[in-house]
Amino acid sequence: MCYWELMWCYTYKKTWKMAYFYADLLSKQNRWSKAVYVYMKAAYLSMLPPEEARPFGEDEVQLFRQVPSLKQKIAGKSPPTEKFAIRKARRYTSSNPVRMPVPALEVMYLWNGFSVLGQQRELTAGILHTLNETERVLEETPANEYLTDDKCMVMLLKGMCLKYLGKPKKAERCFLAIPQSWKVIKFDHYLVPNALLEVSLLYMQQGRHEEAISFLKQAKYNYKNYSMESWTQFRIHAALSRLKVADEVVDGMNGAGTSSAVNSPV
Repeated sequence: MCYWELMWCYTYKKTWKMAYFYADLLSKQNRWSKAVYVYMKAAYLSMLPPEEARPFGEDEVQLFRQVPSLKQKIAGKSPPTEKFAIRKARRYTSSNPVRMPVPALEVMYLWNGFSVLGQQRELTAGILHTLNETERVLEETPANEYLTDDKCMVMLLKGMCLKYLGKPKKAERCFLAIPQSWKVIKFDHYLVPNALLEVSLLYMQQGRHEEAISFLKQAKYNYKNYSMESWTQFRIHAALSRLKVADEVVDGMNGAGTSSAVNSPV
């Protein structure tokens, strides 16, 4: 558990080699999901500049290619995070793979890491800088079958950073740009319902409950069979439950206020 937490601490600080080091320890000493740990090792190496030496002489492409062979079942089922890692790693099976832009940050989102990162403005700004640079590179990248997916993924993560940096309008634009591309997203279909979820949570913070409910229902009912669906559906359900409670409290307060005014002897 300590290795796991330290891995994420170094991720937030963009200390990729140290994060890799703890992912490596987990892959060797923990039985939970070697596929996920090896995927994280490869993800951290991917965050390093191409010319920088890799620890222990390991290569991220070769590590990604190992991931599908490490699949295991726990209580007869593979963990959703393992299924995600295996599906993403298949991108590297070709002889000339299109590299993932920021795989470590994508996984950080799926583990709800932005809610932790967002408590530190300086660290959040650092991650946003990385995403802005990645976005610039993607804009200059020749068209390929993954390009739209990659751009939308970076847009989702940018929205998260902007939300925690107190820039809700810019965050909203990032989130709403993703559903507009749903017809051309080829692989990462989880991006659209999660973008709808995130903009809903943003609206909830602003008291725009009706708009939030509308987007949450779209995310809940219009999208199926995507990566990490149970995780996303759980978050949607939690948000809808909070809205229901909030509405009941508001209604109750309004009702109490009216009753008090009507029955007041004054």
